[in-house]
Amino acid sequence: MDIKTLKTFQMIVNYGSFMRAAEELNYAQSTVTMQIQKLESDMGIQLIERGKKIKLTEAGRMFYEQSLHIVKDMEQLQENMDNLQRGTTGNIRIGVTEPTASYRLPEILKRFLTHFPNIRVSVEFGNTPTLSERILKGDIDLALCSTPDVGTELYFEPLFKENFVVLMPENHPLAEKENIGPEDLQGHRLLITSATCPYRRKLEMVMKEYGITTLDTMEIGSMTALKFYVESGLGTALVPQILVSPIPAGVAVRELSGSLIDMTFGLLCKATDYPLRLASSRLYSVLKEELGEWSSVH
Repeated sequence: MDIKTLKTFQMIVNYGSFMRAAEELNYAQSTVTMQIQKLESDMGIQLIERGKKIKLTEAGRMFYEQSLHIVKDMEQLQENMDNLQRGTTGNIRIGVTEPTASYRLPEILKRFLTHFPNIRVSVEFGNTPTLSERILKGDIDLALCSTPDVGTELYFEPLFKENFVVLMPENHPLAEKENIGPEDLQGHRLLITSATCPYRRKLEMVMKEYGITTLDTMEIGSMTALKFYVESGLGTALVPQILVSPIPAGVAVRELSGSLIDMTFGLLCKATDYPLRLASSRLYSVLKEELGEWSSVH
């Protein structure tokens, strides 16, 4: 018994005729007859009483009523599978680092889900090492983050550079300078993120290159919160430029000399999953296009 046979049976009942059912289905009447004979044989019971006018047996009436739900469910299942294959439906689990998680992704997802309302997206926040591990474990499908550690089983596609600036209270001694270099940060409290944050690791590496091994630091667990701690006068901070709009009251923004801790940002997935398929490929394309355009504009 298959869905074609069920549809044939329903067509016979609806039209009250083997011949009319065959015409509508573009089958030979003999094909329709054989389908019903096989169906009755498989079920082990007569479903249709033949005559000048067909009539359903009690079993036929029950079979017809229940087959309606079966065909409807099977057609819906087939449609769902087709949509899944086309990438217009499905579930996507994406991991994102700050500041993209709060400042770039919401508007991109809003436009994406307007075009693909049957795709469900869940967003997980984390740093690059954590998101890399989550991808390898299969907990998320892709991530937006900085460059992962080398030697991993991951595929990374760079999209843009995250530019950094220095924030400080307006009355801070460094506010008199137009550009800030690494050596200028010595002797002033520097607000930094957690030890696992790639931004902090890059900063520490650059400082060592300049021979700076000791800094007065205060650890703040959130990248996006740094500007508020600067606003409270607790110290200076190196933050992504996108975070400083609008500039908090009483806070000065200064350019960094050179490319102090510019970070490469891009799309990450498991190497064996690239190129991505189904709904994930749809989102991947949109993120690549929109974040690439954001980079060229900014």
